[in-house]
Amino acid sequence: MRKKIILYLLLLMNTLFLAQKQEFLKMPKFNKEDLKKEKSAIDEKAPAEILYRSIHFRIDNSSGKLIKKYAYRVKIYDKDKTEDWHNLEVSLYDNNSGDREILNNMKAFVYNLEADNIQETKVDKSSKFKSKENKYITVNKFAFPNIKNGSVIEYQYEVVSPFVYEIPMIYIELDIPSVYTEYVLDSPIQMSYSVDFTGSLFPKYKILKEEMLYGSNHKTYRFGYDNLKAFKTEKYVKNNDNYRTKIRAELHSTYFGDNLKMYTSTWEDIRKKLWDHEDFGSQYKKDRLVKDIFPANVNNEKNDLAKAQKILDFVKNNYTWNNNNGIYAENGIKDLIKLKTGNDADLNLMLLSLFRSANITAYPILISTVRNGLVNLSFPNIGNFNYVVAGAEIDKRFYLFDATSKQSKANLLPSRVWNNNGLLVKDDKAEVISLTNINISYNSHIVKAKINPDGTISGAYQDQDEGMMAMNTKENFDENPEKYKKQYKENFSVGFDNINSRVLEGGEFRSTMSFTSNNMIDNIGKKMIINPLLFLQQAKNDFDQQDERKYMIDFISPISKTKVVEIEIPEGYDVADLPKSKKIVTEDKEISYSYTVEKKDNRIITISEYNIASADYPKEYYPAFQKIWKVISDSESQVMSLIKK
Repeated sequence: MRKKIILYLLLLMNTLFLAQKQEFLKMPKFNKEDLKKEKSAIDEKAPAEILYRSIHFRIDNSSGKLIKKYAYRVKIYDKDKTEDWHNLEVSLYDNNSGDREILNNMKAFVYNLEADNIQETKVDKSSKFKSKENKYITVNKFAFPNIKNGSVIEYQYEVVSPFVYEIPMIYIELDIPSVYTEYVLDSPIQMSYSVDFTGSLFPKYKILKEEMLYGSNHKTYRFGYDNLKAFKTEKYVKNNDNYRTKIRAELHSTYFGDNLKMYTSTWEDIRKKLWDHEDFGSQYKKDRLVKDIFPANVNNEKNDLAKAQKILDFVKNNYTWNNNNGIYAENGIKDLIKLKTGNDADLNLMLLSLFRSANITAYPILISTVRNGLVNLSFPNIGNFNYVVAGAEIDKRFYLFDATSKQSKANLLPSRVWNNNGLLVKDDKAEVISLTNINISYNSHIVKAKINPDGTISGAYQDQDEGMMAMNTKENFDENPEKYKKQYKENFSVGFDNINSRVLEGGEFRSTMSFTSNNMIDNIGKKMIINPLLFLQQAKNDFDQQDERKYMIDFISPISKTKVVEIEIPEGYDVADLPKSKKIVTEDKEISYSYTVEKKDNRIITISEYNIASADYPKEYYPAFQKIWKVISDSESQVMSLIKK
């Protein structure tokens, strides 16, 4: 134990010594040697790397505004694999109440080496393009010109923001390596910030102290990182960003004169803040906003769950989600009734108000969507959340509701919602609750085909999703119907025609189509060699990670996937041999797979099915998935032969 303490103290002293030597906020002068570099010393296969990256947040003592300064120098090794770095996007927030962010001091250059001379290309204003992301956010886009293999991109800009409560979250680990990355937060000592530091990497340089900066006493937080490897993602993970090292900060308190003001620091503080908020609690705790639209057919129901479902149907069928997320109502119930569209909070706070008008015990639940990342339960802050759903206590059971999806039902919610935890905001207390999706998502593929005299195969194909998968598929379809239909031809390399996609009465999403193909049969003498699953075969093992698994295995819901292929044998042919059937199941029955092929009259019927019993698994399950998916790919790679009589 004593040795461990001594070792820790030595490491701490070494970090402090290095921090004292490190110069923060000083970009090195541009060096021709950076242009001559042919590969990264951190990862020689990297298509690009960060040479210098500085993120500096400062609360200006005179104006009280947040100054956000960004400085990057990026080396491009392979321009064809680094398109994300060929453009810069700067998002600016405007609350439409007079407070908005302003972009200042934008400087950007692209450097190339021509005949051993540095060629500098300045990014001018003509490359700037503005787009309105939503009513609050404008995105300024800049295109970097003259990008080549070997180029160095350098840019610096400043954003002045009146929004000092929440400091933007910064990911330390990115998808390319970094020679040097630093994070700096400077605030006057009258403003105290809570800094949330998560991830597996520790800074090489670290300073946490009070000192005289910008003419007054400040608290400074400074973290520097050398030679960071690119973050490595894994498949079957809800959001890989959950595992990146990141830093975020939130205002904890201010002390000006003799006035101490505390900001949210506990879950209960958050509840109190929201309860009287004009765009949150005030929207649902009084029924006056919804009394004129209360659906008449609800009063005839004696069963509270049936009442709740009818109210949900009323909201989702009469009002439309505008694809914006937030815990605060964007329009408010009053305007939602007029406009018929709103963000998730508009719809679900209206839903909540209607539940309470029907004497159903219901409360809002704050969510951080899957894309937004996991909630850090040890760091209570309102900035954790970006979505709200409704929860209802009915017959001693708790149900979740979300009116943003037309296919939703009680406890059947879109995948974006299922992100481990939520904050249940009751009228008198706040509780962190666990969110686990136990509803099975179903995916079925049905093919009915026949082998034609000319050697082609033609038939009909149906792809159907049920449950959460149906919601996801419908949203993908709505986003771009033509792109959605095109994916079938791209994924299966089959010429599909007459593609028809639609939602069924029960909420299932079904796509049907016809097909004809001339490349599914190999003719060898009198034999026809064919895979009985045709284009639906699982050709490779999806669980092919060679390195040790690091993260949870996420599916978001339990899954049942079935493939049924029926092939009509042509006249004059008989089956020479069929693939072997296979069945495998884990000891705990969590994962199972079955594969059967049989002949019935003049038809070959193949059924493949796997079942995954839970929404997620610890990383230790990865070998089991590897084993079963190896069986799947081996089984479905089998072929059968038809021989001419």
